[in-house]
Amino acid sequence: MREPRPRRGPEQQRGLHLWPIRRVLVLAFAGAVVAGAAVFFVGYRLLDVPGLASERRTSTLFDLAKLSFGVVAGAGALVALVVAYRRQKVSEDAVGREKARLHNERFTHAVDQLGSASEAVQLGAVHALAGLADDAPTRDVRQTCIDVLCAYLRLPYTAEADLPEGDARARHGYLALREVRHTVIRLIRNHLRLASDHPHSWQGHQFDFTAVTFDGGDFSGAVFSSGTVNFFRAEFSGGKVNFSGATFCGGKVVFRDARFSGSLVNFYGAEFSGSRVDFCDVRVPAGRVTFRNTRISGGIIDFRDAELSGGTVSFRGAEISAGRVNFSSAGFTGGTMDFRGTRFAGGTVNFSRVRFAGIQVDFCEAEVSASSVTFLEAKFSAGRVTFRCTDFSGGTVNLGAVFDRGTVTFSGANFSGGTVDLSTASGVPPTGLLPDHRQPLPAGLTLPPAWYPPQA
Repeated sequence: MREPRPRRGPEQQRGLHLWPIRRVLVLAFAGAVVAGAAVFFVGYRLLDVPGLASERRTSTLFDLAKLSFGVVAGAGALVALVVAYRRQKVSEDAVGREKARLHNERFTHAVDQLGSASEAVQLGAVHALAGLADDAPTRDVRQTCIDVLCAYLRLPYTAEADLPEGDARARHGYLALREVRHTVIRLIRNHLRLASDHPHSWQGHQFDFTAVTFDGGDFSGAVFSSGTVNFFRAEFSGGKVNFSGATFCGGKVVFRDARFSGSLVNFYGAEFSGSRVDFCDVRVPAGRVTFRNTRISGGIIDFRDAELSGGTVSFRGAEISAGRVNFSSAGFTGGTMDFRGTRFAGGTVNFSRVRFAGIQVDFCEAEVSASSVTFLEAKFSAGRVTFRCTDFSGGTVNLGAVFDRGTVTFSGANFSGGTVDLSTASGVPPTGLLPDHRQPLPAGLTLPPAWYPPQA
């Protein structure tokens, strides 16, 4: 039994697959002879040469012979064209191989420099790799260059807070290395700002920032339109990480298990229209994450099982017109959640089973006109939650929560439409919600019978 031949890898499959030149010439010459003979035979039969007079027969045979030799000569010219075509293809292949060889040499040299002990050399290597990505002959080669840049960010890194106190040399080294890292982030940002049809755009590629420590960085205006950008277990430990004006319209962005312990992470004015942005299991013990003035018109922003214990998460002035924002089963045990002036104009916002304990949550002057907002089985056990001057003019709000301790107020809230359902709520009634028993409930507002017994 014959052993199976190993499959040829991508590198082995490259290059030309041409027949040997001897075989091509023999087959071309044989084809020319056959074609000439066929022309002579067909002409001989169609013109009925045997039936012609002797003089005309000789002339006709001579004409057929000239035609056959013309066909053969044409076939010879065709052979010459084939040879020229082969020579051109071989030349082009040689040029392609030379370009690939030079690209590989440049890539190897840049990677060697990236491992240098000198931050200045590393900085040059970073720009060289970005240039190589722009000049890459294939998408896969470009992805390889991007992978190396991302891998550099994943290398062990000592944040400023962990530097030995009073060690000037260590601080200078930290600042130099920080400059290199921020240059990588800036180059990625610049290429994600380019239109998707631009030859140097990096949209649609994969970016792996797993467990990267960010002590600043600028992704403002970047377009995440496809591919996967992975911030899994990333640490935002200081400085400002800026996603302001970024667009999330496709692909997937993962912040799962990320930790926001000191940075200001800013999504100011960002637009979410088709991506899935995964914040599941994030932890915010300090620092600030702001989605101020963002526009959410599609996709999913998922904060399931997130933990906020001391920092701030802000959606102030945001507009949610479609898509889904999910906070289900999150634990808010400290810090601040700011939804002041947020416009819920569509889509779904889910606070089901969220634990509000010792946190300040502000829905002051928010507008609910079309969204579905649910607090089903949420628990308010401490802290302060305010819906002061919130405008409920449409949509559905399900507040079937447990009001245990703390302060929840609806002072000045306006119920002018839609549905605000507290019929399954329990515990202590929020302040500013219950009208005088001589007055009917506003249209669309439903309260538990224990809070507001029905009129006799």
